[in-house]
Amino acid sequence: MKKRIVILVPYPAQGHVSPMQNLGWVFQAQGFQPLIVLPHYILRQIQGEEKEEEEMKWVGLGDGLGQDEEDEEERSPDFFAIESEMEKSMPGELEGVIEKVRAEGGDVACVVVDLLASWAIEVAERCGIPSAGFWPAMFASYLFIASIPHMLRRGLLSHAGLPQHEGKLSLDPELPVISTEDLPWLVGTEAARKARFKFWKRTLERSSALKWLLVNSFPDEGKLELADNKFSSEGCPRVLPIGPLCRNGITKGVSFWEEDLSCLTWLAKQRRNSVVYISFGSWVSPIGEAKLNNLAVALEASGRPFIWVLRSSWREGLPNGFLERVVKEDRGRVVSWAPQKQILQQQSVACYITHCGWNSILEALQFQKKLVCYPVAGDQFVNCAYVVEVWRVGLRLNGIEAKDVEEGIVRVIHDKEMDGRLKTLNQRIMAGTGAFIFNTFLEDLKRASSKPFRK
Repeated sequence: MKKRIVILVPYPAQGHVSPMQNLGWVFQAQGFQPLIVLPHYILRQIQGEEKEEEEMKWVGLGDGLGQDEEDEEERSPDFFAIESEMEKSMPGELEGVIEKVRAEGGDVACVVVDLLASWAIEVAERCGIPSAGFWPAMFASYLFIASIPHMLRRGLLSHAGLPQHEGKLSLDPELPVISTEDLPWLVGTEAARKARFKFWKRTLERSSALKWLLVNSFPDEGKLELADNKFSSEGCPRVLPIGPLCRNGITKGVSFWEEDLSCLTWLAKQRRNSVVYISFGSWVSPIGEAKLNNLAVALEASGRPFIWVLRSSWREGLPNGFLERVVKEDRGRVVSWAPQKQILQQQSVACYITHCGWNSILEALQFQKKLVCYPVAGDQFVNCAYVVEVWRVGLRLNGIEAKDVEEGIVRVIHDKEMDGRLKTLNQRIMAGTGAFIFNTFLEDLKRASSKPFRK
């Protein structure tokens, strides 16, 4: 018998493709053939040999974006342009992939859809294939999205999604609070905020047809069952925390940009718990020129060695001569893109200054690295609240003045109680029940399908 095929539809961004690839390996270990679909321009951009392996297939879809290969490494795709073209071009392309698989005698067992690519839910429904949602981020951030109808009913939001009151907001009195200005859709201009809110409302409507939602998190992420029970209702998917989807060992996954491996040689020569690692992810220009300048000043003033992930298009705000001094004094490395998991596993790394993207947090917890948090947008504020207030394995910077950063680094590195909490949290989540819950999903899928099922 041929392996049954699972089609995986990630949103086309690094922070979404990486966990979806990890989920693909989980399916593959259970005897399925994972097939990941992405826009053609993303597939061209991906670095890494794994997309050529037989165990996992990568398929490009026509996206209508008309992107060429020039400057792909520096380009930050516009969220709304991607959304528009996904909605117009990719549904028909995905139906064509499904038709081709069937024509070749293949059997599509399930379509797993990143909620940010919710257009694919309707495609699966039209093709008569069971579909599951996938949330690559923290479960708490999903709950803030899922509570939109509740917040509208209570008058906390306008119909355009803008907060009606300034202040703090929590899903439950026992859970952390965030500012009403830090809700995940409040990014950019007022027009952009309204458009993102409309995007999330449509996503909720589509996801109500899902039976399952696979979440890249661990069951005891927090007391989230309290809020889940409050906001769940008939028509909501069954939430299954199957994470963290961190692969064992250091195995190279696909990357949108070429990783600078030379920094690993330098890192291996540094003293234990001496290096500060800094990365603000790949999504948006991180913190602005003035703050970049302040951070650079703080790193120099700290006297500590560092590795800083900073794309070349973001370096205009650095102090004059900063890059030259870093090289001349062998103080550290500034790289455009880094092999993050390989860096975080090194004992020379003392802490991680992060924007609090969920993948970055999971990798830091996997390798027991303390966090200095500076959230920028989206779900990062929710993630930060858990790091600082619930798990207490990091601290939040209120600003990026040189003094703030220096003091934050020192406090985190010398906090021995934080070391103990980090070790306990690592043991709890890395030996979690995600695999068992995933098998529960497979049993559900078996019952939902009238076709013969084979692991």
